[in-house]
Formats: sequence, C-alpha cells, structure tokens
Amino acid sequence: MPALTLREVLALDPVRAARPELLAGEGALDRPVRWVHSSEVYEGANFLDGGELLLTNGFGLTDAGDEVRRRYVRELAARGAAGLAVEVGRALPGMPPEVTDEARRLGLPLLALHRVVPFVRITEAANRAIVARGLSGRRTVVRPWGGDHAAALLADLADGQALNQPEVEARAALAGFHPGPGARLLGVSLHGSRGVGAVDRAVRALGGGGVLRAVFPGDVLALLAVPAAVPGDPVRAVQEAFRGAAEPGATVAVGHAVGPGGWLHWSETLRAARTTLELALTVPPAEPAVPEGPSVTSARALALERELTRGGVAANRDRLAARVQHTLGPLLAWEAAHPSDLVRTLEVHLRHGCSPTRTAALLHIGRQSLYQRLERIESLLGLEIDDPDLLGDLLTAACAHRVVRGTGTARARGLRTVA
Repeated sequence: MPALTLREVLALDPVRAARPELLAGEGALDRPVRWVHSSEVYEGANFLDGGELLLTNGFGLTDAGDEVRRRYVRELAARGAAGLAVEVGRALPGMPPEVTDEARRLGLPLLALHRVVPFVRITEAANRAIVARGLSGRRTVVRPWGGDHAAALLADLADGQALNQPEVEARAALAGFHPGPGARLLGVSLHGSRGVGAVDRAVRALGGGGVLRAVFPGDVLALLAVPAAVPGDPVRAVQEAFRGAAEPGATVAVGHAVGPGGWLHWSETLRAARTTLELALTVPPAEPAVPEGPSVTSARALALERELTRGGVAANRDRLAARVQHTLGPLLAWEAAHPSDLVRTLEVHLRHGCSPTRTAALLHIGRQSLYQRLERIESLLGLEIDDPDLLGDLLTAACAHRVVRGTGTARARGLRTVA
C-alpha cells in the first residue's frame, strides 16, 4: 500500500480544524509524507531527513529579514521536505510574501494555518496514520501479526529492529499503550502460560498500569508500565504480581526497570527478559524450585549467567568448562566418585553471603549437615570459602558449572540455547 500523501494528511480532522489554506505547491499534494514534525526555529531544516511535513508557529520568522526567510524555504526544499505549515494570526499576522513567493518558485507545498490547534494533536493524528499505513502495507510481507499493533511493535523491539522514538511512540499509541508520568517499564517473558490472562491479572494486581502484550510461538511477551504509586522495587513488585497471577508450572522472566522515555531502553528490557527466560528454561536453578506455583525470576537474578553466556553458549562452552575444571576440579572428581551435592551447596552458600542459616534453609538440611559439607569442600579445594579474595572466582566457577551442565542437557532434549 502506498505511503500516506500530503493530500491525505490535510484531510485529517485535527488538520482540517486548523483551517489550512494552500498558498503554494498545488501540484505536489500527492507526494508521500514520511513524518510530521513541529519546530519553533527557522533552522528546522537542519533536522530533516526528507519527506517530512514541518509545522511552525512562525516565531522564528517574525524578526527575520526577507533573505533569511527565503533561505529558510530554500533549505526546506533542498532537504526534501514534503511541505511547510505555518500558523498565522498570533506571532505572525500573515504569511510573509517572500515565503510564499519562494515556495511557489520551488514548488514546495506551503500551508497557512488560520486557527490555533495544538501541534501535538496534529502530529499525533498524522503520525499514527502514517504508522498504521506503513504497518498495513508490510504486514503480509514482513510480520505474521496481522493487525495486532502490540505484537508487531513488541516483535520489532525484542528483535532489535532499527526504529526511532517518534515511530515507537506513535505505534505504542496505536496499540493503546500510554505509560503514565513517572511509570517504570519492565519487559516480561512467559513460557507455559495459556494466552495473556496471566499478564492481565498481574497488571490488575499492580494497579492497572498500561501494558503491551502478545502471544508468540513458544512464549508470551509483554511490556508493563508499573505506576509511580506502586512503592518500592518495581522488579520485585512485578515478580510478586506474577507469582500470584501465572499458572502453576509456568516460567516467568522479568527484565530490568526503565523509564518511559527512550525506545532503546524498551528494547533492552524486553531482550533481557527473553534472554533470561531462555536461561531459566535451559539452566538448572541454583536453589531448589518451589514445588507448586510458577517459577519467577529476573534478569538481575541471572545476571552472572547472562554475562557468562554473552555471545552464545556454544561460543563460551569450552572456556567455561576449562574455568570450572581449573577452579573446582578436586570437587568435581569427588562428586563423580561419591554422590553428593557439594558444588550446589557451595554456590548457594556464596550467593547468600555465606550465611549458614539461610543456606541450610534453602537446601532443606540441618546446620550440622551444612557444616560437614563446607568442611569437605574446604578440605578438597585447600582453601577457606569465606576468603574475600576467593568469593568471586568460586561463585563464577560454580555458576559456570551449572550453565555448562544445563545447556548440555537442553541440547540433548532439543531445546534452544541463548544466542
């Protein structure tokens, strides 16, 4: 389907409400409009890439000389602008004749807007229409999501497609996503959940913030806006909401919290959620799973796993295996000959600040049994576990052991691994 034309933009209700009068460029009304921008400065041409309709209230033209005004129009035409719309009657009593003359000479569509309409209403309506036209034109070629604007936008963000902020905002508005002031956005990826019901229940539990959500092959992807009124840590708040909302047996991964501005941040939290979900499905957890209810984790909880597998598991597997053998070799040899749980005990102990009480509770063993395991570990490795200089190396090796062991099992079962 062809792109939206200037003629079609002029037919939009907010534009018609501004009572536009075409003063030049009558023969160019069918040129495509790539985007609609507003600018109060006459150097606005420097920010254009071509195909834009530029809106201005005329402040930048009031005190400019005749030649400056002509040069402004020439620069717009040279940058390939689709047209110029100038609000007249307030800052600018009427359209300067040299602006009209230069626009006619160059064939640049020039509009005088005779009634004040907030430019945000015009740009929002026009850019929504432009995005909707673009999506409808490519849906059968590029995306299988049909008219689902939320799914199309989530897919592009999660896949790291090259986008821009105005496009993302317009497409989000098309999908009904309006993050409120002060909202914090978090990507969420679910596996084993039936439809988007769990997402909707979690959103209600969080106070009804905005959400983009869609079902994809293999998982559900969502971008949640946690209202500013929700106190405390937004990641923990979202995790708690899904513990009560997701079905038993489902796996939920939560990305990091970002602000509502900046589409790259939206992309990053969605990608973090997807990567975390894949690790949660392929790597055994460090701690025993909850027997009932969903498994809910976060990107920061698996931060070490994500860092160890950066660039792909296959590319890191040999390096990780070598590190594990170098640091934990005697422990692995003992476990091979004597069935035990020493490596996991070591990792859980390190992850929880070497707290015997917390470690014993998580492993469901008595403190005396824990002390015996810790003594065995120290004897085999010839070191003290709580030595601050060793904590990072030991935790990394124990985590790498779980990653290597888990991804090997996943390949045997035919599961994906993180790319």
